[in-house]
Amino acid sequence: MTTPLEELRALHRTGRLADAYPEVGPLLARVTDAADRGEEQIAEELTSCGSLLARINPDEVLARHPGTPTVTVAVTGHSATVQLTDPLVAELARHGLLARLVTGDHGAYLRDLTEERSELRHCEPELTLCALGADAVLDELSPPWTVGDAEQALARLLARLEAVAAAHDEHGTGVLALNTLPLPREATHQIIDQRRRALLGAVWREFNARLLRLTAVHPAVTVVDLDPLVAGTGPATDARLARYTRSAFSTAVCAALAREAVHALRARRGMTRKCLVLDLDNTLWDGVLEEDGPDGIDCGPTLRGEPYAAVQRLARQLAAQGVLLAVSSKNDPGPVRDVLDHHPDMTLRTADFVSVRAGWDPKDTALRAIAEELGIATDALVFADDSAAERALIRHSMPEVAVVPLGSEPAWHVTRLLADGWFDTPDVTDEDRARPGQYRAAAARARLRGTTGSHEEYLRELDIVVRISPPRPHELPRMSQLSLRANQFNLTGERVPAERIAGPDRRPLAVRVRDRYGDSGLVGAVFTRTGPDGLYIDNMLLSCRVLARGIEHGCLTAVLSHARERGLPAVRARYRATRRNGRSRGFYPSLGFVPDAGDGPDTGDGPDTRTETLFRHDLKDIPVMPGHLTVQADFQGAADERS
Repeated sequence: MTTPLEELRALHRTGRLADAYPEVGPLLARVTDAADRGEEQIAEELTSCGSLLARINPDEVLARHPGTPTVTVAVTGHSATVQLTDPLVAELARHGLLARLVTGDHGAYLRDLTEERSELRHCEPELTLCALGADAVLDELSPPWTVGDAEQALARLLARLEAVAAAHDEHGTGVLALNTLPLPREATHQIIDQRRRALLGAVWREFNARLLRLTAVHPAVTVVDLDPLVAGTGPATDARLARYTRSAFSTAVCAALAREAVHALRARRGMTRKCLVLDLDNTLWDGVLEEDGPDGIDCGPTLRGEPYAAVQRLARQLAAQGVLLAVSSKNDPGPVRDVLDHHPDMTLRTADFVSVRAGWDPKDTALRAIAEELGIATDALVFADDSAAERALIRHSMPEVAVVPLGSEPAWHVTRLLADGWFDTPDVTDEDRARPGQYRAAAARARLRGTTGSHEEYLRELDIVVRISPPRPHELPRMSQLSLRANQFNLTGERVPAERIAGPDRRPLAVRVRDRYGDSGLVGAVFTRTGPDGLYIDNMLLSCRVLARGIEHGCLTAVLSHARERGLPAVRARYRATRRNGRSRGFYPSLGFVPDAGDGPDTGDGPDTRTETLFRHDLKDIPVMPGHLTVQADFQGAADERS
């Protein structure tokens, strides 16, 4: 069987790579699905694939496949950055993204990132990667140098990077990725005074700590900590690359840095996954339950069981931050429940999972059932299994599902589960931490639905209370997160960073929901602004968890009523079709809006080529508030309850 790299070479050699671009993602998935290969081997093959993909003209791909998602990525740094190009292109292609790369001049990162009219700014990248190595400091030191000289050089570099971050806040686009600086031995051991050498290590790490803290005050900046990457890949630098090509990092570290930068982009593009679906046999425990029985499996503190106990501890850690856990296992349901409930060595219990699918149906059937049960799209799933056959089935029949290959060596299971950062998010909110409990409440609602007659009766029994009010400062990250994750009811598809939600002319509203089964938290947003001719609704969002309960109708009815009470002449809104929000196309017309030929105000959220429809409501006939809702509206500080 030919390797993915060989297939890509054949496509390139015959001039068919652009034509076959939709096949690239599945080909690269085969590279990462080699469960028993080391991370370094995988990174090396991905980089080789990227060297072929980097030769494609993106316009040729778009001419043949117009719907291909395209990402503009800018790369700059103190040293040569060519080693980053291939792994960046490959990582983006793995996630279905076509790269349009723009590279800065050698050593010109400060000009590239602080001058408003620089070429890198002009191309409005979604991701800007500024790669800096230890030479960004060491090049400023002339022998003989002291630790004090190094400390001053580090302080100057930090000041420059603070200026870069501030400039990005002011007129940058997308996410800016920086990195910490590894401290090379050839620098430390030029100091033969061991106490002074230790001090050099301290001031260097203090610089890195301050650099990492930039993310707390600059939300659009991410800093990749290279220490754990170097620990996992080997030396940070390659002496030959450093001397002959001025590359700051080894090939392996370049690949790891590219992967982490793409993870940051993916999270800000709303591509974060929601649910980890785990196999059981040889995944959460050693052994096969049907063959070995409950007493024959092992997940305890033993040589045999420890790797599996580590997987369970990781899963619980992820769940505490809002990742949903589910099971898909080829086993009889009864014994599975018995192990989950009673096995003395299990860290995870039935209550830790939002869905347990044990049976003999094909696993693609089980995954679709899990997604339907949870009310999420199948592209929100991550599937981890030790069986190559099961992984191949999911890759073939459900290519939108992320697949984690768990090989025959269980000690690598945790590494494999964390390698792709599928659940990385810019912020973990209170709503995230409460999510598993909210999905269990959803199961209780489903049971209620089965005992009531009509849908209307079910909604009345829920006792839904909707509260609409301006967001509190700590809720802005959650509203941004909703813009990233909400797809079915995101009426423009726009992704809004937290720092751009509120402003002098922006009047965002947070939507919170509770019912008899608990508090769902902040699950929606209405982005409004007031213009000279009325109120503008730039976008509306609602989590899929609370759809089909009339909440969106209640929110918009309250907004329309308030606009009329203020004496405004009209409310205008816009709808942009995306691949996922088609079911919401008729929402505005259903509440009395009519197409509007006028142009709405520029929202400042960047260019978009999707079709936009403008709507207008003259506020003469306000829709009736759904009778099963109690809506508490607090637009200007005074609560107004409507039901």
